[in-house]
Amino acid sequence: MKIAVVQFRAEAFNPQGNRERAVGYVQDAARLGARLVVLPELAVSGYALDAARLNEVSEAFEGPTLDRWTSVASKLGVLIAGGFCEKSDGKLYNSAMLVGPNGPLLHYRKLHLFDQERRVFSPGDLGLPVAKTEIGTVGLCVCYDLRFVEVARLLALQGADLLVVPTAWVGGFDRTTHDNEGFITQARGAVVQANLNQVYIACASQSGVLGDQRFLGNSLIVDPFGKVLAGPLDAVSEQLLVVEYDPQAATAAQHRSELVNPREDRRTDVYAVRVGDRVL
Repeated sequence: MKIAVVQFRAEAFNPQGNRERAVGYVQDAARLGARLVVLPELAVSGYALDAARLNEVSEAFEGPTLDRWTSVASKLGVLIAGGFCEKSDGKLYNSAMLVGPNGPLLHYRKLHLFDQERRVFSPGDLGLPVAKTEIGTVGLCVCYDLRFVEVARLLALQGADLLVVPTAWVGGFDRTTHDNEGFITQARGAVVQANLNQVYIACASQSGVLGDQRFLGNSLIVDPFGKVLAGPLDAVSEQLLVVEYDPQAATAAQHRSELVNPREDRRTDVYAVRVGDRVL
């Protein structure tokens, strides 16, 4: 099987145009054999943090994006993950969805809001979901969530083989943005967490410049041993990355040798993590 991430800059407050542009990329990825396609954070509304204007272009979860992506997923036989601006009960959320040929599989609201997002969005309240799909078990989170190591760990412990991460990576957190191999610190974090949690991680970032936002790009796909399969892309490219994907590799990565088994080696007698009412 193959999976893909799409890096592009979504136009501000143009949901119809961005939605159709995303569909074009999904069609390109499907032609290349991808069974799952990951789009960036706020790929539909654009990553522009004007609350009044976002309110105008926001949508319910069961809205035009879900309808359009489900139709495309059904026609192409793919899964689509990506971000959108959601309105619910008068609140705005930085949300994402995973859609398959038969409709929605995951609905997620960003738990950890970054910087000025706090002035616009309400914190996520739907937990950390995973979904069993035809290509394996998929977990979903958004951008800054990956800075909190509990997120990837909890998704992995719930059985995820693959974490899909819509992002719009920008500066402002780290004093040094890039290392000498061109990785931003966010992308390096994804590499480390893929290895430590024995999961694939596929990050799709925005790129280029939008108003006062300068995106860092760096979209990439990492395997469960921490090997970078594709990327990181530069800060301005708009393109697809497509790689071979085997969910059994996530299972194999949990057993590094006869005496090194990262999941089994956890000291749950000393510590534990909890998601909802479940202790993992």
